Amino acid sequence: MKKEFSTQPASFTETWPGELDMFSWKDLLAGIPAPLLVVTGWKANGKENACLQSWATFVSTGGEFVCMLGTVPKEGHMYQSLKETGCCVLNFPSRDIYDRCYATIEHNQDEINEITASGLTAEKTKTVNAPRIAECFLNIECEFMWEKEIFENGDNIVIALKAVHMSMDDRYYDDKQRGRYGETGFLYNIVNPRNPETGEVGAEGLGIIQPTKGL
Repeated sequence: MKKEFSTQPASFTETWPGELDMFSWKDLLAGIPAPLLVVTGWKANGKENACLQSWATFVSTGGEFVCMLGTVPKEGHMYQSLKETGCCVLNFPSRDIYDRCYATIEHNQDEINEITASGLTAEKTKTVNAPRIAECFLNIECEFMWEKEIFENGDNIVIALKAVHMSMDDRYYDDKQRGRYGETGFLYNIVNPRNPETGEVGAEGLGIIQPTKGL
């Protein structure tokens, strides 16, 4: 039986202070997974910047491949880097390096090379002025297209990026080796899905895609 929800269920309480100010209760109810990636660029002082990111989607239109980053803080290094350089790299980690990618959150000070400090390797790109992560199986070099405020005078914006070059580990586009999906492929972010009747928090963490034939 379908249930209808126009207001926040009474059972939804914060699991940490400010959670329901930062995230919508609708997000927690829907529980829609999003791909995990690390956006890399240069800080104004020339240090490496790395931002673990979710809430992203990809569209193929007009012969171009475009990434939409759904929520980018105006005050963060990533936004500043994009405005200064007009480019970035989208790096896709597999499970075996996720912990090092997550560590970039802890190494986000101005004077730190965030990729290197997290135990990852920064390597040169082919087409844009940004570093990329060698250990990530897919790197998409992008140029900045446009930005738009989600809400007028809000803290976060939507950014569109055009893919101009891609680098991919050949073991991942070969399904007989590691492949793009399953245990070794793309990771998805699952954030605190809730049962609206009990408030119980469901399975949180990393998700994978397991292709199924015959759907």
